[in-house]
Amino acid sequence: MYNNSFFKKILIVACVVFLYSCDKDYNSIGDGLIGDNHFDFAKYTSSVVAYNQKIGPIQSNGLSINPLGILDNPAFGTTTANFATQLLLSSPNPVIGNNPEIESVILTIPYFSTLVSTDTNGDHVYELDSIYGATDGKINLSVYESGYFMRDLDPLGGFQEAQKYFTDQNADFDGAKVGTRLNNGSASENDSFFFSAAEYKETVTKDGKEVVTRTAPEMRLALNSSFFKSKIIDGAASGKLASNDVFKEYFRGLYFKVEKSGTSPSALAQLDFKKGKITIKYKGDTSATDNTRIDYSIVLNMSGNTVSLLEQSNTNISYANATNPANINTTLGDERLYLKGGEGAMSILELFGPDADNNGVADELETIRNSDWLINEANLVFHVDASAMNGAVEPSRIYLYDLNNNRPVFDYATDATTGTNAKNGKLIYGGLLNKEDAANGIYKIRITNQIRNLIKNADSTNVKLGVVVTEDINTTVSYKLRTATSTISQAPKASVMSPLGAIIYGSKSTVPEDKRLKLEIYYTKPN
Repeated sequence: MYNNSFFKKILIVACVVFLYSCDKDYNSIGDGLIGDNHFDFAKYTSSVVAYNQKIGPIQSNGLSINPLGILDNPAFGTTTANFATQLLLSSPNPVIGNNPEIESVILTIPYFSTLVSTDTNGDHVYELDSIYGATDGKINLSVYESGYFMRDLDPLGGFQEAQKYFTDQNADFDGAKVGTRLNNGSASENDSFFFSAAEYKETVTKDGKEVVTRTAPEMRLALNSSFFKSKIIDGAASGKLASNDVFKEYFRGLYFKVEKSGTSPSALAQLDFKKGKITIKYKGDTSATDNTRIDYSIVLNMSGNTVSLLEQSNTNISYANATNPANINTTLGDERLYLKGGEGAMSILELFGPDADNNGVADELETIRNSDWLINEANLVFHVDASAMNGAVEPSRIYLYDLNNNRPVFDYATDATTGTNAKNGKLIYGGLLNKEDAANGIYKIRITNQIRNLIKNADSTNVKLGVVVTEDINTTVSYKLRTATSTISQAPKASVMSPLGAIIYGSKSTVPEDKRLKLEIYYTKPN
């Protein structure tokens, strides 16, 4: 009985793997044949109306990735990204020791990096990821004590909902900053800060031997020891470190403020602040009766509530005009579609054209339904306007979703493929940037199941579709706009994380045919 059950399970697993592999092969083959005969499937190009939608200030608390720095984007303008975070004690109510004297206070936040090589001495060479702007870009970085208390719950909702914080609240945090900046090390840690790819190497003597420790690239700032002696070491005596609830009210966190560094070109980094910390190292007596000095440390983690604070300036005039509600053409579509992360812009797509007979179904969709086609594949193909991008870095991925219900489309939900990071899962569904050359970037999103369902089921709704840039393809929840528009009241959270933007050729008839946004449907005719 055991063996019989075992072999049945093996057979089932093998069948599933085989079918999935076939489907994967089919889809991969299909990718390579768009524009060819597609296994003798008939090809139909359907009409799409696509137009711009400004997003504006949007909820930005609790993001898994946050930008920090200044990005000068010729296609969109300048984004200045500040940040605020609470701090939590890694171990509440720490034992301080007697006669404490601080040796160092170091703030660290790891960068996204890849190990490139290791030499014979064990030293490493790294390449940084998710750094945008000038390769030698510098910023004026200031870290302040925050005086703005970030509540967990919203009093306007009767303390039943989480408190929301928004991208446009920089003035609130800047106005509440306390004292002078805390990062008082060398110029490379403040006035002329840059994101360095160098590993941190430290040599210490332990038991008479030199021990070398190496750390992958990270932001590393020396902070004001006198401040932390007063705030943390002395604060412990008055019970301010007894619990994190007490501590969060006492020390309300950090505010990271960035400004231009003279005339130097700038840069911006995507950071996982949750992995950041402040390490306070100090010496103290062993006990009240033993003045032998021993090492102590207190660690403050960048946990709790956070908010990404964005400011837009030097806005590109073409971008501003295209996203101005007065210029958006919801009937014929727009020539260029502007997708911009943060508090930027998105695009709205309407499929299958008008409903001239007013029966609740688009005429083109009605015709296709009556043709009894077997849908083999359906794709939306977006072409990047390289000239309008003017050398700006394109986002590596865009995300298409059901705008009516603020949820993923069927093809996203049924795609079980995974990737190596937050940007490259859902490989069948797609949306990844494909660069044939510098002038020909394409995003393709597969919506086969979405179209099949729409054609097969007469009661299915032909929903509007939203398109945004995304920093994390696995995050599909939406965040609230500060002020709802007549069209949208929320937008995908993963788009808020991204500082990048893409300019896509739209669907208007004035767009060259080979670049025009289109829905390509491959089908088999009934016998």
